[in-house]
Amino acid sequence: MGWLSDHINMMALIAAIVILVLTIVVVGNLIKKMRDSKADGEFTSHKWDGIAEFANDIPVGWIISFIVLIIWGFWYIFFGYPLNSYSQIGEYNQELSEYNVRFEEKWKNLSDEDKIKMGQGIFLVKCSQCHGVNAEGINGRAQNLTHWGKVAGIMDVIKHGSVGLGYMAGEMPALEVSNEDSELIAKYILSQISNAHIKFADMDAKKIKKAKELFDSQTCSSCHGEDGKGADGMAVDLSKYATVDFLREVLTKGKKGHIGHMPSFDYANFSDTQIEALNAFINSLQPLDD
Repeated sequence: MGWLSDHINMMALIAAIVILVLTIVVVGNLIKKMRDSKADGEFTSHKWDGIAEFANDIPVGWIISFIVLIIWGFWYIFFGYPLNSYSQIGEYNQELSEYNVRFEEKWKNLSDEDKIKMGQGIFLVKCSQCHGVNAEGINGRAQNLTHWGKVAGIMDVIKHGSVGLGYMAGEMPALEVSNEDSELIAKYILSQISNAHIKFADMDAKKIKKAKELFDSQTCSSCHGEDGKGADGMAVDLSKYATVDFLREVLTKGKKGHIGHMPSFDYANFSDTQIEALNAFINSLQPLDD
């Protein structure tokens, strides 16, 4: 039996046998005493309804067992298993780390097209259950990711507000802004603030100036800062919007939204390449109504 070659399994087996034997012996002695012993001896002064407690000293065996248990517990936590020996969790983490190194080395020079294909695979496995295979959010069950990182995405946030990222500034309420001004603000954020630096042919200097005025007048800058970078963590850093850094933040923190709770994907241990691929796929999506 190969499993007996593992000293941890052997220790567990021996301990189980010892516990079983001791249990049989102790239970047998107690049953014998219950059957044969008589209620004689010195009692304490505390009585109730004719029932009293024996004035016995603490059993020496109990004291010894208690001390041994404390010593063993100290050894187990600070010197023994699992902190200083093999554990399945430790083995898994080590194997995962080694795999991620090999993964990053193999896929570090992916083309844009291959990143999109990889991102699509990740999306279908991890994200499509809530966002749908077409990423449109399954009729409001989750965010419509075909709008994410685009003008339509920011316009939707302006119209409906945003919740769930847990910033000190609190949740963003819906703003009463016309569609024309909302689109202008969205294009300003994507072209002038976001590190994605998306260019729009119709955003000349005059419109950029007007969009900046709208950004300031519609309370955007009061939370996000005049530069849109989140005022030292008070609110979302808009310079990350539509970039892999923003996606990484959402995957790490999770998001409590109007329609449910997206959990943190920290457990998935996505590599940088996988997050970049997922970001590339989401950015490549186009709304069906466009």
